[in-house]
Amino acid sequence: MRLGIDLGGTKIEIIALDASGVELLRRRVATPQGDYAATLQVIADLVHAVEAELQHQGTVGIGTPGAISRATGLLKNSNSVCLNGQPILRDLEQHLGREIRIQNDANCFALSEAVDGAAAGARVVFGVIIGTGVGGGIVVDGHALTGANAIAGEWGHNPLPWPQANELPGAKCYCGKSGCIETWLSGPGMALHHPIANWDAPRIVEAAANGDAACEQTLLAYEDRLARALSQVINVLDPDAIVLGGGMSNIKRLYNNVPKIWGQYVFSDRVDTRLLKNHHGDSSGVRGAAWLWD
Repeated sequence: MRLGIDLGGTKIEIIALDASGVELLRRRVATPQGDYAATLQVIADLVHAVEAELQHQGTVGIGTPGAISRATGLLKNSNSVCLNGQPILRDLEQHLGREIRIQNDANCFALSEAVDGAAAGARVVFGVIIGTGVGGGIVVDGHALTGANAIAGEWGHNPLPWPQANELPGAKCYCGKSGCIETWLSGPGMALHHPIANWDAPRIVEAAANGDAACEQTLLAYEDRLARALSQVINVLDPDAIVLGGGMSNIKRLYNNVPKIWGQYVFSDRVDTRLLKNHHGDSSGVRGAAWLWD
């Protein structure tokens, strides 16, 4: 039995899968806000409760925001700031009395979709999360890549490629740089660059579908920026498939329109990379955490 845990900013979710990937059980509880010790305890309690109910001990994989630093062994780059600088892997292994595996939540998303999701059977998969932020993960031959610096796939904090004059220098990003892909392609990023203030991404998308010209222009600009950003990934990684996740992945027109654009930016006479919508939805991260033990 495999147990997967998705440690999010507002909720902690656990899933139990059997050897073939069939879901046995799922639980979701609120994340203790700003309390590291309480977060550890909630995770341990969830694991023990699920194992008691199913009468079986499982392997434990966890998807977290951020990543374990190779330099210090502490968590870094998490938007749940109470986790940063903490030895979360060591502490959870002590709480649970066994080895666990931890990967960035975007890596877990990519792994889930590569193993038995939208990109099942593809050798090289780039998993993209475009929601309140922008993240990415890489899976090769069914294994998530971590990288020498534990940042493999973090395309969201690269600059938007081939910027137009009106895109420079770009908005300030929380990472300290300006013009990061995240500031353009996240949901808040789309809203920030819409001419009407206080319109969020879902409202812009709905209005565009109903014929609003300004919203249509915002979506066309978004599609071109997404095509540019993904073409840079294709030029470097050349994946078989790119799978989109997060709230912005629900914009259906992206899957038709973006591949029509990215050919002008990809350094090839033909682009065979497939752009796919996720299969497991918001369950992908927690499933991918369970598959860390495959």
